[in-house]
Amino acid sequence: MKHCGTRNLETERLLLRRLTPDDCEMMFGNWANDPEVTKYLRWNPHKDWTVTMEYLNEIAKQYSRPDFYNWGICDKVTGVLMGSICIAPVDDLSTADEWKNIKTELLGDAWDIGYAMGKKWWNRGYMTEAAAAVRDEWFGTVGAPWLAGYHASLNVASSRVLAKTGFRYDHDTVLRRFDGTEMPCLAWYMLNPGTRD
Repeated sequence: MKHCGTRNLETERLLLRRLTPDDCEMMFGNWANDPEVTKYLRWNPHKDWTVTMEYLNEIAKQYSRPDFYNWGICDKVTGVLMGSICIAPVDDLSTADEWKNIKTELLGDAWDIGYAMGKKWWNRGYMTEAAAAVRDEWFGTVGAPWLAGYHASLNVASSRVLAKTGFRYDHDTVLRRFDGTEMPCLAWYMLNPGTRD
């Protein structure tokens, strides 16, 4: 893989860009404090803007790494920050031997796509559009052999996003939220178009 870090990506309607501490107000107000948005995520809603600012400061420190991928999802016309999307290494899962349809020993370590978007922009195809751009960057530019996707079993919207983006369902699993509670999840995968099943 040829890691290139978080570069700006554009789609028909969106600009995917690096997050900065200046995004605190929009991130907190548009999705990070909303329990409906975080209901199926691994983290709890931010209690106040200082939690969001701390998060953004940590993210900003990581952008110098070529293997760090975390984008803010913006409306290309208005500049409004609607959500975020990332690809990160799967380093806290004990599910490497559970994959049914792929051979991870040949494909290498798992990297996982994750995303969140404010409910004001749900059901308009924005997340699928962003996920497709990130997918193309991951396979086309980075040249990664595969990509994983995990989401809470009850999160039907995430199933639709992954399916529309080209992921295939593989198996059920259980992951832990950051507070330690278990969450039943579905595991999906996508191979680089140049990689055979």
